Amino acid sequence: MGPRLEPIQDRNGRQMENGSNELKQRGVSMAAAHSTVALMEEEASEDPWDLPELKDSGTPWSALSTGGKMLRVLVSVGKLLLLLCFLYMFICSLDILSSAFQLVGGKAAGDIFQDNSVLANPLAGLVIGVLVTLLVQSSSTSSSIVVSMVSSGLLTVQLAVPIIMGTNIGTSVTNTLVAMTQAGDRSTFRRAFAGATVHDFFNWLSVLVLLPLEVATGYLYIITKLIIDSFNIQSGEAPALLNVITDPLTEAIIQLDQSVISGIATGDPEARNRSLIKTWCKTFTNTTLMNVTVPGPENCTSPSLCWEDGNLTYTLKNVSETYNIEKCKHLFAGVALSDLAVGLILLALSLLVLCSCLILIVKLLNSMLRGQVAMVIKKILNTDFPFPFGWVTGYIAILVGAGMTFIVQSSSVFTSAITPLVGIGVISIERAYPLSLGANIGTTTTAILAAMASPGETLGNALQIALVHFLFNISGIILWYPIPFTRIPIRLAKGLGNITASYRWFAGVYILACFFVLPLGIFALSMAGWEVLVGVGVPLVVLLVVVTVINVLQRRRPGWLPALLRSWDFLPLWAHSLEPWDRVVTVLAAKCCCCCKCCQVAPDDPEELGDECCTEPEGKTQEAGTYDNPAMSEEEEEAERVRKMELKILNSSRL
Repeated sequence: MGPRLEPIQDRNGRQMENGSNELKQRGVSMAAAHSTVALMEEEASEDPWDLPELKDSGTPWSALSTGGKMLRVLVSVGKLLLLLCFLYMFICSLDILSSAFQLVGGKAAGDIFQDNSVLANPLAGLVIGVLVTLLVQSSSTSSSIVVSMVSSGLLTVQLAVPIIMGTNIGTSVTNTLVAMTQAGDRSTFRRAFAGATVHDFFNWLSVLVLLPLEVATGYLYIITKLIIDSFNIQSGEAPALLNVITDPLTEAIIQLDQSVISGIATGDPEARNRSLIKTWCKTFTNTTLMNVTVPGPENCTSPSLCWEDGNLTYTLKNVSETYNIEKCKHLFAGVALSDLAVGLILLALSLLVLCSCLILIVKLLNSMLRGQVAMVIKKILNTDFPFPFGWVTGYIAILVGAGMTFIVQSSSVFTSAITPLVGIGVISIERAYPLSLGANIGTTTTAILAAMASPGETLGNALQIALVHFLFNISGIILWYPIPFTRIPIRLAKGLGNITASYRWFAGVYILACFFVLPLGIFALSMAGWEVLVGVGVPLVVLLVVVTVINVLQRRRPGWLPALLRSWDFLPLWAHSLEPWDRVVTVLAAKCCCCCKCCQVAPDDPEELGDECCTEPEGKTQEAGTYDNPAMSEEEEEAERVRKMELKILNSSRL
C-alpha cells in the first residue's frame, strides 16, 4: 500500500491559510516576493510569453480596387526600402560606436593588457577581457589585441584563454542595451529584455563551468594545439563581406589606426604618443641595406658582416623608412582635436543615430508585419519540423545564426537586430536562443578567417587563439542546449524578463551589476590574492547555492523544509522583495521630477515658482507620481497611494 500524501498536503494547506488569516488580522499587507526563485518560475494563469496576434487593421486585399492595390504595393516597397536603409544606418552606427569607444578608452585598454603579471591570474584575465570589450565595444578588437600579444611573445596561449572567455561575455552587453530602448510597453519590454539576456546567461553559465575546467585540465589549449600541429595550414586572406558595403560610409566619417592599441599593449614606447585617428591613408615603406654603427660586436647581425674602424663597430642592417604619400579624407583627418574629444562627439552622434534607427525599425516592422505576412513569417521562424525531426529545428536555427553573423561579421549586430523582433512577438525566445548560440559560433569563424590572414610566423598562435574561442562556444552549446532540461538560460531569462517588466528600473541595476560591479569586484578580490579571493568568494558562492536550493525546495518540495524556511517571511520585506525598493525609486523619481520643474520656472516669478515647486494640488501630484513610476502594475497605480509614499517606506521597508 503506497504512502498517502493527502494528509500532508492538507496540513500544509491549513497552515498556510491560518498564516494568511493571521496576517490579515494584524493588518499586514505582504507584497509579492521577488527573490532568485522568480528566475525559475514558469507557471502562470495567462502565459505572458505567448506570442501576440499581429492583427491587420487595414482593408483586406480583395476589397481594394486596382488603384488601391497598386498604391499598397508601392507603399510596401517603400517601407521595405526604408527598412533596409535604417538597418544599414543601424549597422554603420554600431561600427562608429565601436570606433568612438576605442578613441575614448582604447589606450586605457592597451595599458590594461600591458600588465602581464595581472594576466597570469585566470580570474583577473577573465575580468580584463570583459572590461576591455566593454571599453572598445568589439570582441574582434579585444581579440586582435590578445593575438598581437601572443604573437609577440608577451603572453602565452594558456594565459590568453581566460581573456578570450571574457571577450565573449563583454560583447553581449550591446543587445542588452538595445532592449532598453523598448521599455515603453511592458509586454514588449518583457520579451525584448529576455531575448537579449538569454545570450548573457549562456555566456556567464558557460564561463562558470568551463573556466575552472580549463584551469584544471587545459583541455581547450591541448585540443587546439593538436589541431594546429596536425594540419599544414597556409596563410590566406579573410573575406570582407559586409564591410564592402559599410566601409564607404564609416570610413568617410572616421578611420582608426588599430596598430596604436596593439603597440601600447606590446610595450611600444612610440605608440603612446601617436593618435588613434589615422592621418595618412597611403604610405610607402622603403627598406635599404645600410652600414650602421652598433655598441659592440655582439650586436652585429652576423659575425661575417661585422667590422671595426677605430672605436666604432659597423654592421650591415636593413633600415626601413616610411614616406607619407596621401592624406586620409575622412571628416576628422587633420582636425585639431584630441582623441577623447573626437571620441565623445562620435559617441553622442552614434548613440543618437542608433537609437533613432532602432525606434524607426521597430515602427516599420510593426506596420509591415500584420495579417497574412505576419502569420507566414511567424510560422516559418517558430514552427518545428514534424515528428520525429522536431529536434532538428533548433540546430538549423544555430546554423542560420552562424551564417547570418558570418555575413554581417559581428555577433553584436545580429543579436541586436533580432532583439526588436523578439520584442514585437515575431520571434519567440525559444527560437532566439539557438539563433544567439549560432551568433557566438559565427563570430568565431570570422576570427578564424581573419587569423588565417596573419603572416606565416604568427599564423599558428593567431589561429590557435581563434580556435580556442570556437571550441569554447561549442562546449557551451553542448552544455546548455542539446537536452531540453539543460536549457537553463531560457528559464533564467524569462524570470528576469518578468521582474524587469514589473520593475523596469531593475534592468539598469542588472546591467550595472553584471557588467561592471561584479567584474570589478572579482578583479579586486583576485588582485588581493588567492587567500582573500577564497575567503570572501567561497562563502558567497556557498550562500548563493544554499539560497537557490531552498528556493527550489520551497516551490517543489516545501514539506522537506523546516516550517521556518518554507517561506522568506521571517526576513525583513526589503530582503526578499523588490516592492520596498520600488517605492524608494518612485519617491526619488518624484523628487527629481519636482526639482526639474522648479529649475524650469523663472526665478523672477515667485508666484509661479510657489505653484510649481512641490506644492501642486493633490490630484496633480498623484498623477505625476503615477507616471513617474512606470514599473508599477496597473492595480497599484492608484493616485491616493502616492501622497503617502514616504511614510510607507519608513514603516514597511525599515531601511
